[in-house]
Amino acid sequence: MILFVSDLHLQPARPVLTEAFLRFLDEHALGAKQLYLLGDIFEYWAGDDDLPDPFHQQIVSALRRVSDAGVQLFWIAGNRDFLVGEAFAAAAGLTLLPETWVIDAYGQRIVLVHGDAQCTQDVKYMAFRAQVRQPEWQRQFLSMPLAQRKQIIAGLREQSKQGHAEKSYEIMDVTPEAIADVFAQTGTAIMIHGHTHRPALHEVAGTRRYVLPDWEPESTPPRGGWISIATDGIIVRHALDGTIL
Repeated sequence: MILFVSDLHLQPARPVLTEAFLRFLDEHALGAKQLYLLGDIFEYWAGDDDLPDPFHQQIVSALRRVSDAGVQLFWIAGNRDFLVGEAFAAAAGLTLLPETWVIDAYGQRIVLVHGDAQCTQDVKYMAFRAQVRQPEWQRQFLSMPLAQRKQIIAGLREQSKQGHAEKSYEIMDVTPEAIADVFAQTGTAIMIHGHTHRPALHEVAGTRRYVLPDWEPESTPPRGGWISIATDGIIVRHALDGTIL
C-alpha cells in the first residue's frame, strides 16, 4: 500500500497531535510500501541546524524507524517547511522530491504537489513564495544565527495569521487554471495535494483531484487523515477516526 499525508503542522506545543502522528506511523506507515509526506509536516522549519532540538529528534527518529523497516519515504516541501534539507533527509531516511512529482502507483499516473503554488489568486503570497524559494535568498537566510531565523519566522507567522483574516475563501484556494496547467504539463489525470485544509475529492472533465486534510485531533470531532492506494489501484480517503470517506 502507498500512503499520502500532509499538513500536520507538528510542533512541541501540541502533544496530542504528535501522539496522533506517531500512532499513524506505528499502526499504518510501518505496513506500507511507500509513504509520501506532502508538505507542512512541521509548523515551521528554520534549517537543518535545528535537528538537535529534542522535539525534532523525536520526529526524525520515528520517521527513521519506518524507513529502517523497509518503507520508502518521500518528501515534498510545503510552505512551512521548505527549508528542510539533505541533513534532515539523511537523518530521517527519506528522499527529497521536487515540488511537482509524478508517480506510477499500481498502473495509475498520479501527480503530487503540496498545493500552495496553485493558489495563484493570492498575489501577495505568490510574490513571497517566489522570493523565498530562490537559492540565493535561502543561502542568505540560513547564514543567519538560528535564533534570529526563528524570530523572523515567528513574525512572518503572525503576519500570515492576520493576512488570512483579510483574504477571501476563494483567494486561499487553488485556482482551476493552475490545476489544469499541472494536469496538462504532466500528462496526468489524477492529483493528490494538501495545503488548503479543505479535504475533498474533485472530479472535473475526466480528472480527479484528491485534497488531503490538515490534522486537528484535539478538535471535536477530530480532523485529519490520509490517503491510501492499494495494489488494486483503488484510492481511499481515510479519516483520523478510522472511517472511510
